[in-house]
Amino acid sequence: MYVESKLQEYIVKIRCPQPECEVGLFELQRCRGILPKEVFDHWGDALCEAMILEDEKFHCPYKDCSTLMVNNGGELVKEFECPNCRRLFFAQCKVSWHDGIECDDVQKLNKDDKEKEDIMFMQLANINKWMRCPKCGIFVEKSHGCMYLKC
Repeated sequence: MYVESKLQEYIVKIRCPQPECEVGLFELQRCRGILPKEVFDHWGDALCEAMILEDEKFHCPYKDCSTLMVNNGGELVKEFECPNCRRLFFAQCKVSWHDGIECDDVQKLNKDDKEKEDIMFMQLANINKWMRCPKCGIFVEKSHGCMYLKC
């Protein structure tokens, strides 16, 4: 239970809980016999993931997948198909497929606004040339007049 609780806190270098212990860090292989298989496997996966540099790893943005992927080629990965769920997404901005909308525009969205429906709304706004109020962020449609927006 101790190891499992540390893994839930995203700690992979697990110290012995006894202050006077001379062992220091637990070793994965030495704990194999006392850990449940799922905890052992989770710890092994977490140790492997911790070895990958942050800027080389990314996850599938779909909530029902979240598969870890590694870009060890050094090149900028933009469009990508998840090998697990086979859905397309933009690896650069780490959101689902948003054809017709620039990654910079998607990055400006709030974290909660990056769902499929929000991306579709952004595509509709681009097609109809709707603009956002610079103050409140609400979309407006210009029917006539100058380009000036006032909240």
